[in-house]
Amino acid sequence: MDKFNDVSRKNIIGSLIIVLFSILIFIIPPLLDKEIQPILSLSTIVMVSIYVVLSFEIIHRTAIAILGAVVLVGLVIAFQLVVPHESLDFIIELIDFNTIGLLFGMMIIVVILGETGIFNWVAVKATELSKGNPWRLMVILCTFTAIVSAFVDNVTVILLMVPVTLTIFRFLKRSPFPYIIGQTMCSNIGGAATLIGDPPNIIIGSAANIDFNSFIMGMGPTIAITFVLSLFILRSFFSKELKKNFDVKVIEKFKDEEEHLIKDKNLLKKSLAVLTAVIFFFTIQQIIGIEVSLIAFAGAAVLLVITKMNVEKVMHEVDWSTLLFFTGLFIVIGIFSEYGGIQILSSVVIGITGGDPWSTFLSIIWLSAIASGFVDNIPYTVTMAPLLETLTNNPEISSGFGHVPINPLWWALALGADLGGNLTLIGSSAGVVAAGISAKYGFRITFNQWFKIGLPFTISTVFIGMVLLSIFTLLS
Repeated sequence: MDKFNDVSRKNIIGSLIIVLFSILIFIIPPLLDKEIQPILSLSTIVMVSIYVVLSFEIIHRTAIAILGAVVLVGLVIAFQLVVPHESLDFIIELIDFNTIGLLFGMMIIVVILGETGIFNWVAVKATELSKGNPWRLMVILCTFTAIVSAFVDNVTVILLMVPVTLTIFRFLKRSPFPYIIGQTMCSNIGGAATLIGDPPNIIIGSAANIDFNSFIMGMGPTIAITFVLSLFILRSFFSKELKKNFDVKVIEKFKDEEEHLIKDKNLLKKSLAVLTAVIFFFTIQQIIGIEVSLIAFAGAAVLLVITKMNVEKVMHEVDWSTLLFFTGLFIVIGIFSEYGGIQILSSVVIGITGGDPWSTFLSIIWLSAIASGFVDNIPYTVTMAPLLETLTNNPEISSGFGHVPINPLWWALALGADLGGNLTLIGSSAGVVAAGISAKYGFRITFNQWFKIGLPFTISTVFIGMVLLSIFTLLS
C-alpha cells in the first residue's frame, strides 16, 4: 500500500511540474516581447517532460524517449514543417547513426569477448592487486579507465570495463554503485584530454582545425590535474562505502571453483586481435577518414565470421533497449535544436557577457556544462561550433586573450561539454551505456541516484577545470 501511495505521489508531483512548465513556456516569452515558434515551445515541453519522467521514474526511459520522439515528429508534420512523405528522411537526418553504429558494433565485440572469461580474469587480478582495500581498488579501476578513455572512445571503454566491475562486486557481495559511477565519470574526464577521447572533441577539432598534438597540449595538463583531484572528490562522496575492507579470500574461493578463469584461449586471442585492430583504427580515424561506426561494424563482422559464434545468441545479448533510448533521444533533441532551441539559449547567455572575452569564456564553460548535463553533448557541440567560429573571428575577443595560437573559447567548449556530461544519467553516452549494462546484470541505477552524486561532482570538477584552464591560458 505504501509503495502504491509513493508511486501515486511521484506521478502527481511529476505531472504538476510538467503542467506548470507548460504554462510558463507559453506565458513568459510574450511578457518579454519574444516570439517563439510553437514547435519550439512544444519540443521544449516534450524534452522537459522526458527529464521529469526520468527523474521520477514514472515510465521506463526507453519507452518515454520513443514516445517523445513520436509525438514531436507528429507535431512537425501537423504544423506542415515537413511533408509526410519526407518525414522518414527528416528523422534519419536527426539520428546520429555514427554513435548508434559505434555502440552496436562494440556491443557485439564485447559480448563475444565476454564468452572468453576475460572479465573474470581482470576482476580477479584487479581485486588481488588492491589487497582488500576498497579505495585502492577504486583508484586502480578509475585510473585505468581514464587513461584508456583518452585514446579510445570512452563509450567503448565503458562497454569493456563495467562488466569487469560488476563481476568483481558479484564476488564480493558489495554494491558496485560507487565504482560504476566513478569509472563512468572518470572516463568522461579522461576522454576530454585528447582529440579522439570524446565525440565533441572531434567536432571541435574539425571546426577549429586543431590537430591531435595541439589538442593534448591545450587540454591535457588541465584534465590530468582535474582527474587526480576528482579521485579525492569521489573518495569524500563514498567515504562510508570505502571504509570497510573486503575479504580477498572470496576471490580465491572463486578461483578454486572455476577450473579455468579463461574459458577459451583461442577465442580470446581472436577477440583481442580484432579489438586491438579496431582501437588502432580508432586512433588513426582522422587520417583515414573512415567513421568510427564503420570501424566498429567491420570489427564486429570480422569477429563473428572468424569465431563462428551463434549470431542469434550474440544478438540476444546486445542491449537493444539502450540503442532505442539513444535513437528516441536523438530525435527529440534534434527537433529541439533544429528549430532554434540551443541557439536561443546560447545567444541569450553570450549576449549577457557583452562581448567581454573572459566573461564569454566563463559563460561558455558553465553553459556547456549545464546544457550537456541534460542535452546530449554531441548535438549541443554541433550547434555551438558555428557560434564559436564567429566569436573567435571577432578582433575584440581574440585580442582579449593575447597572442595564443588557439582561441581559449574552444577549450572552454570542450571542458564544459565533456565534464558536464557527468551531471545526469543521460548527460553522456557513457552514462547511458553504463546504466544499460548494469541493468542487464541485475543492478539498476536510477536517475536520482546518479544526480545526487553527479551534481556536486560536476560543479567541483568543472570549477577546478575552469581555474586551471584560466591559469594555463594566462601563462601561454
